[in-house]
Amino acid sequence: MKADTLKGHLDALVLAVLADEPLHGYAVIEALRRRSEGAFELAEGTLYPVLHRLEADGLLASSWSEAAGRRRRVYRLTRSGRRALARRREEWSSFVRAVDAVLA
Repeated sequence: MKADTLKGHLDALVLAVLADEPLHGYAVIEALRRRSEGAFELAEGTLYPVLHRLEADGLLASSWSEAAGRRRRVYRLTRSGRRALARRREEWSSFVRAVDAVLA
């Protein structure tokens, strides 16, 4: 699926993946791919600006970790991020119900 199709939804998807556990950027890409059964194939250049923006907005926090001799920035949800995710889930559910009502 093209990144354009995800526009407007990518923030919520990233927040949802990080709600489970803190992850570094490439692991977020892999989790999105796995959880979407391959539908979401994001390039690093698409994801990292989203992570940086969500962090600047206070929805994510990051720290450095080291694994196998490599330093990685690991992202986790903040309290604000968890509240934002809950709101986005509610908005998505309302949207899906409305679309289903029109298409049914």
